[in-house]
Amino acid sequence: MADSPTVSMPAAASTALPTPAAVQRRRRPIAPLEPVSARAKWMLGVGFFILFVCVWAFFTLGGFVSPTFLASPPTMVKEGYLLFTEFNFIHDIGMTVWRVFGGFILASLVAVPLGIAMGAWKPVEAFFEPFVSFCRYLPASAFIPLLILWAGIGETQKLLVIFIGSVFQIILMVAVIVGGARKDLVEAAYTLGANSGGIVKRVLIPGAAPGIAETLRLVLGWAWTYVIVAELIGSSSGIGHMITDSQALLNTGQIIFGIIVIGIIGLVSDFAFKALNKRLFGWASL
Repeated sequence: MADSPTVSMPAAASTALPTPAAVQRRRRPIAPLEPVSARAKWMLGVGFFILFVCVWAFFTLGGFVSPTFLASPPTMVKEGYLLFTEFNFIHDIGMTVWRVFGGFILASLVAVPLGIAMGAWKPVEAFFEPFVSFCRYLPASAFIPLLILWAGIGETQKLLVIFIGSVFQIILMVAVIVGGARKDLVEAAYTLGANSGGIVKRVLIPGAAPGIAETLRLVLGWAWTYVIVAELIGSSSGIGHMITDSQALLNTGQIIFGIIVIGIIGLVSDFAFKALNKRLFGWASL
């Protein structure tokens, strides 16, 4: 009897598929949208700051840049120490922080409800949106001469500068977030018997809350730019006032120290805002 022919499997079919572990090993260290670990993220972020300071020190301490135009890192640290010990710089920091958060909170109290109303009800959006869009492009610094005439050079003027610079941005961004709610959730709520007020309270606002919180975090960063502009003119305290005085004395060490203090405070507030948002709306990242 003749042997029956054997059927051989194709080579490609006989090759085993790579395991997920093997695929993981073949991944490139840097790839688009590839996440990094928390430790690597911190190391990379701190590494850039170290590199920046090293380059700064190289050009200033090496004599490539005149101290008149750019102070070296040691000089900046020395001038910062003098600001705290001899010029009561902590008071200036407190005044600037108060102005930033005061104007920002006032803007949020006005902008968030109006933005929710514009996103939820289209007639309200049609009524307010052209004016808000127009005002959004007006620089807050352009209002300073008028605000000095109306409110003087006291705290009200500085709070209003931050208010004007923040409120219109928040209104439109909140309106876009609320207006982008999922239509199927709205229809399901109507099917279950909800009225218009219930839709806003139980569907639109909870769904938009994480996005609104992220919007407020971003605009808080912009508010820091407005407060420095407000303090540059007609102010007797604040970080912006110190920078103006230092500029008149050509003290670049104090100017740079003031700028770095603003960045540190802004970075701390940004991290605090992120942590609070993650704690309140942890489900949004699932």
